[in-house]
Amino acid sequence: MKVLLSLMKLDIGGAETHVVELAKELKRRGWDVIVTSNGGAYVAELENAGIKHYTVPLQNKNPANVLKAFRMLKKIITEEKVDIVHSHARIPSFILGKLWRRMKFPFVTTAHWVFTTKYGLKYITNWGQKTLAVSEDIKKYLMDNYHIPEENITVTINGIDTERFSPEADGSEICREFSISEDDNTIVYVSRMDESRSKVAHQLIEAVLELNSIVENLKVLIVGGGDDYDKVYEEAKKANESLGRDAVVMAGARVDIAQLIAPAKLFVGVSRAALEAMAEEKPAIIAGNEGYIGLFGEDKLQQALHTNFCCRGLEESTTAKLAQDIGEFFGMWQEDREKLGKYGRKLILENYSVKRMTDDTEGVYRSVLQ
Repeated sequence: MKVLLSLMKLDIGGAETHVVELAKELKRRGWDVIVTSNGGAYVAELENAGIKHYTVPLQNKNPANVLKAFRMLKKIITEEKVDIVHSHARIPSFILGKLWRRMKFPFVTTAHWVFTTKYGLKYITNWGQKTLAVSEDIKKYLMDNYHIPEENITVTINGIDTERFSPEADGSEICREFSISEDDNTIVYVSRMDESRSKVAHQLIEAVLELNSIVENLKVLIVGGGDDYDKVYEEAKKANESLGRDAVVMAGARVDIAQLIAPAKLFVGVSRAALEAMAEEKPAIIAGNEGYIGLFGEDKLQQALHTNFCCRGLEESTTAKLAQDIGEFFGMWQEDREKLGKYGRKLILENYSVKRMTDDTEGVYRSVLQ
């Protein structure tokens, strides 16, 4: 059967990587998969896997783009003879929802985040016939704000490719590119560098200035691109000038995330990026725009699971908290650091496989097809 996966764009981000991994696994299982988005860094990975991608202007609410996308999606669904449509963002879901009412195709959505319901936005949101939610708190958000019946929501996960993201990932090229040595106490941070996601990048740079005299050879590699990249870059530049060395390195938008994580002794971030780092046995501080969990271990598991490692509703992330946890981590015995890394890898292997994510999705597909 043929499935259309639709999202805003294919740049670095949790939802984007989720769709790429889902598309590849569905294809491996015999589905005919096509993807629509405004394009981005991950298009090549899909095409290399033999998955057709259509570039459609789904990236914003510009009326001209919405109208063009409506016409293009209608044509794609008709000409490709699509059996089921699966949307992964608010704008594609709105447009596809309008088409669904006319064309009556089986229609599924995935909720990757919580969106504002102000300014009438609640009424232009469409969650399809069945909805997948990537965490329990998003499921509750859907029920409370959109009154979706509980039986129409399936909680799933962000599936991680544990062969690609593994302790064996090779970071040697990254070390050469960014002059990272074995003696460096390297922190890697991966996130979309938009204002809505990049607060911790700013805090990390401030923390480096505070910790420079406490943690030897402290180095931070910041990965990601977006509308706040230039501001973060300027702060990193000023910090490096103040310290007289390249303590903060900006990698920009990249897709070789497994290799970029490999040199890390500690990872900082949230959501899928944190899970990928944990799959590589990297201890992680879970911190983002929506809150702060801190250095992840078994004692933080329930908080992390409830919010899909996004910290929604938890205490705010601050430079002081971040600096304290970084300082404490680098003061730990090596054996204790390794235990944290191994615990994270074990958790991913047992609970965050691409297989389980795709099983959940296929179950929802079957329910709407019937």
